[in-house]
Amino acid sequence: MMERIPTQTGARDQLLSDLKTVIADAEAWLRHGSQLSGEELKAAKAKFEKTLINAKDDLVRLEQVAVEKAKVAAKATDDYVKENPWKAVGLGAALGVVVGMLIARK
Repeated sequence: MMERIPTQTGARDQLLSDLKTVIADAEAWLRHGSQLSGEELKAAKAKFEKTLINAKDDLVRLEQVAVEKAKVAAKATDDYVKENPWKAVGLGAALGVVVGMLIARK
């Protein structure tokens, strides 16, 4: 039987949080960039770069998780089709009929 694929919403939530922070920092930098002095500008730039690096790292991690989930799903699908070939053929035929009817309607 197929096993449940664990989801890692924490990685997705962290990525969204980092991206929101990057956007907020960029907006603040654009709004107040002309008013910042040399040290303030360096500090703002360093903060922005750090947040951007964190967002990139989270994106890479999320991509790795998605690839692993896709591999697990493909393996589960392959196993199911090998264990139940006629069900898979029937399901494919039924899906083909439905798609064909939808295409013919237009």
